Amino acid sequence: MNTVLFEQHGSIGIMTFNRPEVFNAMSVELILAFRDVTNEIIKSNSVRALIVRGAGKAFLAGGDVGHFYRERERVAETVKPLGDALHEGIINIRTMPFPVVAEVQGACAGAGLSVMMACDFAIASTAAQFKTAYTQIGLSPDGGSTYFLPRLLGMRKATELIMLSETINAEQALALGLVNRVVDIDALTTETMQLTERLAAGATQAYARAKRLINQSWNTPIKEHLADEIAYFADCAKTDDFKEGVTAFVEKRKPKFTGK
Repeated sequence: MNTVLFEQHGSIGIMTFNRPEVFNAMSVELILAFRDVTNEIIKSNSVRALIVRGAGKAFLAGGDVGHFYRERERVAETVKPLGDALHEGIINIRTMPFPVVAEVQGACAGAGLSVMMACDFAIASTAAQFKTAYTQIGLSPDGGSTYFLPRLLGMRKATELIMLSETINAEQALALGLVNRVVDIDALTTETMQLTERLAAGATQAYARAKRLINQSWNTPIKEHLADEIAYFADCAKTDDFKEGVTAFVEKRKPKFTGK
């Protein structure tokens, strides 16, 4: 069975973690497939927005603790190449030149939380639950949890969630800013697709440059950052989407962007 699936509908890609029998826990095979599939998606010339989701009842329940137990004497020796593969997939999502939307229906823990946070948007069902999980089995986080959580929530709350590893529900996640929207589970797929369709029909090159600027904003001096802003603005002004956008505005109609 393929542990990570990919399908494309028009300009929308859908990547699905596919180990539902174990809540999509990250096996060796799933981690490597995650890296490989995201490597292919990031090179696509036809995808303009991506949905990331899990099969079954969970989004992604983090690392495979059963595997950790069986290999507990060797994990310290074998974790580096697997961690590198996981992180390559995380970086791919964060740097994809189009919006990425996480669809979270249930458990989202450990590295699964990192995958969700790497996405540009997260829509959760009312049944979703979130947990860092690492310290409960004596580990410090990987997957970018200590990078994303302080940026999304602030240092104090990030420390609390990592060290106490308490489970938070969807409404708490929404209040904290961990997710963008919470909807009934029966409406989750529809709501996610509607948002993704809206993004896929948007100004793709403007989104890509905006995402790049957001990514670099934490580490770039303001003078350099503002120079990049105006440079990217000028790049966008050369696109067909810019011409269509301003024309549609003047003509008082909805723009029809092509991503070119």
